[in-house]
Amino acid sequence: MLQILTHRLDNGSSLNLSLASPGKGADEHLVLVIGGGRGCSLKIEGETAGIWMPLRGRLHLQDAAGDSIVTPREILVTEPESRVCASGRGNALWAGLAATPCAWRTALCDSLDPATPMLLPARHIADRDFRKRTIALVRLALNGDPHLSANVAIDLAVRLQEGFASFISRCPGRTFLQRRSVFVRLQRLRNYIAANCHLDLDDRELARMANYSQWHFIRLFRDAYQETPHAFLLNQRLMRARRLLDTSPLAITEIARASGFENRSVFSRLFHKRFGVTALSIRQGSSGMSASGRKSSRCGA
Repeated sequence: MLQILTHRLDNGSSLNLSLASPGKGADEHLVLVIGGGRGCSLKIEGETAGIWMPLRGRLHLQDAAGDSIVTPREILVTEPESRVCASGRGNALWAGLAATPCAWRTALCDSLDPATPMLLPARHIADRDFRKRTIALVRLALNGDPHLSANVAIDLAVRLQEGFASFISRCPGRTFLQRRSVFVRLQRLRNYIAANCHLDLDDRELARMANYSQWHFIRLFRDAYQETPHAFLLNQRLMRARRLLDTSPLAITEIARASGFENRSVFSRLFHKRFGVTALSIRQGSSGMSASGRKSSRCGA
């Protein structure tokens, strides 16, 4: 029976884990790591795939694919890598659900297509219900609940993965496994775009990274996701700018540049079209709410 092992990291603590190799009990455990406070870090040796969820603050993840920053209300699903390092930024609270590919196959085989019981790489937006479920799982673990079941964690993983069926169906290939293989290659690039949208990315370089011709890459991406790579890149840049307006003291022109826009006018036009309001109005609204919050705090004291 699949079990879940829980580890808790507090301020300044670190944890080194070595997950079992196939044939040595690797199919028996999921590992839930909860990091809270400043300076806590996790290093996992051995082929590991995982689901990473910051509940407060930001989570810094390092693996063979590079560095990734995961923000609150985001979920990062990673492919099997031989070494994974995770650490919170500032006074962060985060959870990581990790296991070997063998363990994930055991966990997902009864819930997903039998031909593909594996985690597919993705960066998700966590809705309110998913966050509530994650927080409930973390609370059970922190309270040392003896009835903490791997099924609770597996349900979270299944919910993230089950929506990929329609995307895979639009990928070329005679068999499901061939279509899934194409989709995984596209997902890697899509995740890369999301994590590096502020950089100067072009379709030619992205196609080269996916080992496709530029024309073929654009067509595959558009067929699978119903939008072009450029449209996805623009949306990620706008979403990044929207987050920075709430969390950064940078001026709007600086936020535009930090999000990959060199032209302030182009940024303003696209931002208004995407969100229906100007960046300035959002910044003024955020400042007003912050001032009101500070005033209420002083009055309450």
